[in-house]
Amino acid sequence: MSHRQILFVIFGLMAGMFLSALDQTVVGTAIRTIGDDLHGLSQQAWVTTAYLIVSTIATPIYGKLSDIFGRRPLFIIAIVIFVIGSILSSFSTSMIELAVFRAIQGLGAGGLMSMPLAIMGDILAPRERAKYQGYFLAVFGISSVAGPLIGGLFAGANQILWIAGWRWVFLINVPIGIIALIIVVLFLHIPRHGHHSVRIDWWGAAGVIVALVPLLLVAEKGQDWGWVSGYSIACYVVGAVGIIGFIIIEMLMKDDALIPLKIFRSATFSMATVIGVLVGFGMFGAMLTLPLYLQLVLGATPTESGLQLLPMILGLMIASIASGQIIARTGRYRQFPILGTLFLAGGFLWLTFAKYDTSYWFLAGAMLLIGLGLGQMMQTLTIASQNAVDARDMGVATSASTFFRQIGGTLGTAVLISLLFTVMPANIQTSLSDKATLTAALDAAFNPAVANAPENKGIMDTIYDPIVTNVTKETTQTLQTTVDKAKSEGAAAGKKAAEAQVQQQVAAGQIPQSEAAAAEAAAGAAGAAAGQKAAVEKVGPAIQQKVPVARVADDGTVTLDFTNASDRDAFVETLVPTLQKQFEKSSGKSKVSSSSINDTSFLKDANPALAKPFLVGFNASAVTVYWVAMFVVLVAFILSLFFKTPPLRAKSALQEAADKSEEMRAVEAAQETGSLTLPDAQADGALVGTGTELPADHGRHSAPGEADAAPRHNGGRHSSGQGGVVTP
Repeated sequence: MSHRQILFVIFGLMAGMFLSALDQTVVGTAIRTIGDDLHGLSQQAWVTTAYLIVSTIATPIYGKLSDIFGRRPLFIIAIVIFVIGSILSSFSTSMIELAVFRAIQGLGAGGLMSMPLAIMGDILAPRERAKYQGYFLAVFGISSVAGPLIGGLFAGANQILWIAGWRWVFLINVPIGIIALIIVVLFLHIPRHGHHSVRIDWWGAAGVIVALVPLLLVAEKGQDWGWVSGYSIACYVVGAVGIIGFIIIEMLMKDDALIPLKIFRSATFSMATVIGVLVGFGMFGAMLTLPLYLQLVLGATPTESGLQLLPMILGLMIASIASGQIIARTGRYRQFPILGTLFLAGGFLWLTFAKYDTSYWFLAGAMLLIGLGLGQMMQTLTIASQNAVDARDMGVATSASTFFRQIGGTLGTAVLISLLFTVMPANIQTSLSDKATLTAALDAAFNPAVANAPENKGIMDTIYDPIVTNVTKETTQTLQTTVDKAKSEGAAAGKKAAEAQVQQQVAAGQIPQSEAAAAEAAAGAAGAAAGQKAAVEKVGPAIQQKVPVARVADDGTVTLDFTNASDRDAFVETLVPTLQKQFEKSSGKSKVSSSSINDTSFLKDANPALAKPFLVGFNASAVTVYWVAMFVVLVAFILSLFFKTPPLRAKSALQEAADKSEEMRAVEAAQETGSLTLPDAQADGALVGTGTELPADHGRHSAPGEADAAPRHNGGRHSSGQGGVVTP
């Protein structure tokens, strides 16, 4: 193909890839707003996982079908399905419903991301692909910049044309999809390989579903069920059976398998696949926490968080362009998986040192490292996989490479996001056991001016009102019991003293005997009242000295007044040790429920002292995720040290297929004409332009003594009679 034709094809591919790439950045930016509005932020893993698992399963199916029916029709179908899923997603009323519709989107996305890679493998030789990487990087770069802006605009708007702002995150795909469809129909025209079979491995697809869905389900719900509960064990068993069944099915389907096992005979393809799974696991799961981290911990808006990811995009583009140019000029690529995994692991290690009050620029450095790592691996692993298989298997090899990388990403998303929200409640409670953090938070929570402020209502209702209510109730009840006891004792003492005085007066004759009972009763009542009053006057100051916020009324009623700052500080100081002991005794059994973090909108504009325990807890949870991701990527780094990389082929898959077809036509023509030599044959027996060596006896006349001999078979070649031609 000419350079102009290649550009037209790439133009069509870019249109479809832009649709998928833009959707990922837009949804990633707006997911917090969507989760808050649908009251299910902790269920976001369902939304992401549903999309990834269906796109993962669909990817090898697209690859196999495109090998049979051609890339272009499958690419068009993928765009149409994706647009339909986008329309349905905009009507979601819950996170589970959104997850179902995102799964439909994923069915289309499986083709949008894998087909362009296969088509590039068809029309370009591995070394030449690097020259055109800039076009695809431009797509990701533009979508990475425009996506956060569009997502932030929609997420930040209450309504646009009487429709909730975040729903436009999905509706925007409709006009973009239509434009992409028109461009693909007009410009994407490539030759189609002849196919040898039309058997589709539906049993293999079913095996993938049976294997992956239970494992992802237990990854999502394991913290609720218990990792060794009956439900979890059942998922483990079904998943294991599914994996074994899938392998058996693929063995029986042979070349028609969804993922032909023969491609794993290549050590290069197998190692690239394993590294891709590990990198996908760490990359997808950990990177999904970054937008949440920027919004929750640093307080960025959805738009700002998207733009703050630019260091990672910059690193990705720099590394991709640089590695692509080096591959194009030298044909060497072994060093890039090694350096890429090292940079990626370094970026995650950097993130493990993040604190809740860490500056953005600290995180930007880590994101730049992550981008530099990813940029060296994304195209390299795909090129290595394509270079390791025959041209006829280009589609299935490309889709298989993408498939396993997506499996890693899907598992990483489910496991690491579930891990994030599993440990978060306990980490929030742990942060409350820190004396300084707890003291500042309680001082703000007990301050009426802070607690009653509208911007703090959400966080008070979610986290602090239960604490304030319980402490206030228990303290009031304890103090009221003390006052009531003092009043009772004072009343008894006063009554007794008054009655004794009356009895003395009766004995002295000052009060007639007939009036003694009435006088004694009246005096007892008065004495009791006086005793109660004296007791209240005595115990009140003592209680206020012990509990500065306590107020004892004249009738002995106890109330708590937190308006005075010094009194409140003193009360909090005495309260903190008690609450610390309660939090420490919980031994990780958090009193902060998962439902409390389904809607994080309460953090917006909340008092910093009130928000700090939540932010510290989220930071600790994210750091746990980054540690896990780092160790997974380090395993990939170790494996990359043993990654064998054969030289890159100099021809594209289409050119190789054309050369083979030309060779076959030349052979057939030679057989029909009975010519002594094949067209375009060289003296050394090599066919011009094919790179295929012909047999050493090709074109040789039979020896005179062989003229009357019986027909001779030689390794599949047939020679008969004098003057016959030996042909393959």
